[in-house]
Amino acid sequence: MIAYPNVKVNLGLSVLRKRPDGYHDLETLFLPYPDIHDTLEIIAGDDFSRTSASLFDKYSGSVPPRKMSCSAGPPPSELGSPPLMMPRVAQFSGAGTPGNKNAQQATGVSQAKDAVGGTVFRGGTPPGEGNYGTVAQIRQGIREDGKLMITIARKEGVDWDPLKDLSAKAYGILDAEFDLPPVKIFLEKTAPVGAGLGGGSADAAFALKMLSELFALGLDEAALAARAARLGSDCAFFVYNRPMFGTGRGEVLEPCEMDLSAYELRVSVPQGVSVSTADAYRGIVPREASEGRATPLREALSRPVAQWRDCLVNDFESTVFAKYPAVARAKQALYDAGAIYASMSGSGSSVYGLFPR
Repeated sequence: MIAYPNVKVNLGLSVLRKRPDGYHDLETLFLPYPDIHDTLEIIAGDDFSRTSASLFDKYSGSVPPRKMSCSAGPPPSELGSPPLMMPRVAQFSGAGTPGNKNAQQATGVSQAKDAVGGTVFRGGTPPGEGNYGTVAQIRQGIREDGKLMITIARKEGVDWDPLKDLSAKAYGILDAEFDLPPVKIFLEKTAPVGAGLGGGSADAAFALKMLSELFALGLDEAALAARAARLGSDCAFFVYNRPMFGTGRGEVLEPCEMDLSAYELRVSVPQGVSVSTADAYRGIVPREASEGRATPLREALSRPVAQWRDCLVNDFESTVFAKYPAVARAKQALYDAGAIYASMSGSGSSVYGLFPR
């Protein structure tokens, strides 16, 4: 089964208040953006993969062949993977995921544990190693119990443990509940990482939907969204994948009718700029604690698009633009190119513009 998890943009993003649990209450309108997407394939057991051959052909050249040194687990031929993917074993520990933008670090431990259970990561090279010190473009992880094999490929390099990827965690959630059969996941990451577009969250939500369909779990959108919310604040949106108001941490969703057919949406990601969520929150003043009078989101969205420039605001822009002026310049470039409205998406670094058709 193959799907193409698309990204999203945020039409306005209001930081309302800080909660006792340390999170912030937000308000935003999520809007799907299908022109940027990843490619996700999930197959059961030894079923035939329609994407793995092209992934290995396209990306495996980034990992120099090495003498094979496998520890526990079945030989590569039993895993359905070319031998190039198993030149050595690397182990990982830590809690970083693509969702929180923390890379995993290699350790000398024989096996690492995560929330899903014991895991051993096998890949071309540990993060930070590849041809001439570059990060490997294709990596593979195999869960210790052998039920999950995940392969991730990305042109810019895969600098995280595949078993910590949100799509792998999506399998872990459903496997713990339904005792799923073994699967292989193949993920080609072409959506920008750390750009405020929710690519990792989309992968997770699409994985949940695919696994439910593949194994006839009978989970409706509400049931899938509840499980997706455990993986990330915006994961639940991608279960529905249509315009939705988001409140709470972003996981409380309400359908919204939004007709932007008169406009072309263009997304721009400043080259070499990745914004951490911590940086975006650092120094931000929630609206309830602010002395200013910002236009409420729903009121701003009810106005004509031509007026949005003066009232529809992403509150993270104030902190992100101060530290990353390239993002502010990218937004202004959209206005200079004729956008009727432009904004940063999420916590950045991506920006988007609405252009009259």
